[in-house]
Amino acid sequence: MDMAAESGVLKQHLIDPEICIRCNTCEATCPVQAITHDSRNYVVDAAKCNLCMACIPPCPTGSIDNWRTMPIVRAYSVEEQLTWDSLPAELTTDELAASGVAADAEPAVEPVAPSLPAAVSGETAFSSAQYGTTLPPWSAAHAYTNLYGPKAADKSVTATVVGNVRVTEVGKQYDTHHIVLDFGAMPFPVLEGQSIGVVPPGVDEQGRAHHARQYSIASPRNGERPGYNNVSLTIKRVLEDHSGKPVRGVASNYMCDLQVGDKVQVIGPFGSSFLMPNHPKSHIVMICTGTGSAPMRAMTEWRRRLRASGKFEGGKLMLFFGARTKEELPYFGPLQSLPKDFIDINLAFSRTPASPKRYVQDLMRERAADLAPLLADPNAYFYVCGLKAMEEGVVLALRDIAKQAGLDWDTIGTALKKNGRLHLETY
Repeated sequence: MDMAAESGVLKQHLIDPEICIRCNTCEATCPVQAITHDSRNYVVDAAKCNLCMACIPPCPTGSIDNWRTMPIVRAYSVEEQLTWDSLPAELTTDELAASGVAADAEPAVEPVAPSLPAAVSGETAFSSAQYGTTLPPWSAAHAYTNLYGPKAADKSVTATVVGNVRVTEVGKQYDTHHIVLDFGAMPFPVLEGQSIGVVPPGVDEQGRAHHARQYSIASPRNGERPGYNNVSLTIKRVLEDHSGKPVRGVASNYMCDLQVGDKVQVIGPFGSSFLMPNHPKSHIVMICTGTGSAPMRAMTEWRRRLRASGKFEGGKLMLFFGARTKEELPYFGPLQSLPKDFIDINLAFSRTPASPKRYVQDLMRERAADLAPLLADPNAYFYVCGLKAMEEGVVLALRDIAKQAGLDWDTIGTALKKNGRLHLETY
């Protein structure tokens, strides 16, 4: 929108910095690249936003669902939003009138439909995000969300560290930990696929309290230790940024250095769609890299416990798990002990010396004969978690597998989204 050429009032889309857990879902979903961020805040550019609402359903906290009626000439800039610690109040009728806006003025921009997937619209570009669903499987258990947080009745809950073990082999830059937090008598119900926010102590370089960091839960619904009110997390110590520049991640280093007995401030839980199916004979295909294995571990362990109880007849479990080397793969040892008739494990390593690079999408194509029937099966669900760079390759692999099997991808892709079957959680 050319705001300089417009007059009147704008329904400006804003993100609440008090609630946002910086999960990047909104920026990854936005079809017009209207959302950006810095080290502190996620913000919406009013000059680009077309109110398509594509970013609303995936947000786990509701921080994205905020609006302010503004004179277009006074719309909040990206630069201004990046400085906020909280949302500004709505302008009063008198304040709008002082800016020349009539009381009955209509917004200059009306909502429009989100853009269609490339395969449907006829565009040449492929948009993997357009196939990801925001709906949980029909048989998923009810998820409790936002019980604790900046604007909840209870700001946060205190958890106690009851376990902290390393789950990767020696190599400082690949230091990944399995951390168990116990909530005692405080209610904190979770499901496989949900996440929590950890609030690091202290302040940033500007003297403001650190914002929460989001971590996927790696334990099943009845606890890391069955029957106890605890959760586990899979956290990699961050010692460099995406460009390789040395940087010490505030939350990851804080968490990896915790000792048994230490206290941690937690908010959440978050997430109401990346949930596993609960109906008998449902199939689950899990595709992940690195610490994206956390929700996959939770789902696998819940199915394993159900199997051991003899009270649930589960369908197929397939895992496609990628890392640079075997030494960097979290939980490599425990994975080897899972029964072959329980889970079908496929490991991809991209940096093994004297071996060709292999990625999860390569393994998926090798297993096309097994994946194609699952794509067509309404009882099969696909979960993708890990670095954003993997997402497009994985969804393209699914598309190619469908086409090679003689399936209509437009029909399959639409069904995956509409029926809550393809879940994308990348960062």
